[in-house]
Amino acid sequence: SAHFVFEDEGCTIPAGEQERFDALPTQYSHLYLCLAGQLAAVICIHDPLRAEAKDAIRALHDCGIRKVVMMTGDNRRTAACVEEVGVDEFHAEVLPEDKADFIRRERAAGHTVIMIGDGVNDSPALSEADAGIAISTGAAIAREISDITITSEDLFQLVTLRRISQSLMDRIHPNYRFIVGFN
Repeated sequence: SAHFVFEDEGCTIPAGEQERFDALPTQYSHLYLCLAGQLAAVICIHDPLRAEAKDAIRALHDCGIRKVVMMTGDNRRTAACVEEVGVDEFHAEVLPEDKADFIRRERAAGHTVIMIGDGVNDSPALSEADAGIAISTGAAIAREISDITITSEDLFQLVTLRRISQSLMDRIHPNYRFIVGFN
């Protein structure tokens, strides 16, 4: 990350290369390679928004999810593209412990928090959430720590999961009241 390479390690951009560095395309995630304290290469990784993301986030909001937050280790310029799909807020250049801290703060404020993640970096946050959801193609540690694993990367699986959960609770509540009343 830029934070690690430039701030933590103190690496520098070679003389005469600042203009090229500033012109790096913002739609890509950047990986930095430094040798002997100097930037040697930047690898640009294209990670396009999922085609169904905008519709899935709208459907999640329609199902009662009040706030959808995207947290990423990517830089702010790259992460900002998620605004177009309807997330309520996003946080960039976030470390794994920052994700977990965010969830702790949200829970302390009285919110129920669902965390969806697939990587090793998501594991601390998955364990802090009220419900941690991993994607089956993700890292083994994320699947192990999560409460739920979905078998598809299709974001509408989250909508289906929410609707099933709501239907289940709609059945449990009247049955519970009946049993308590009967007893």
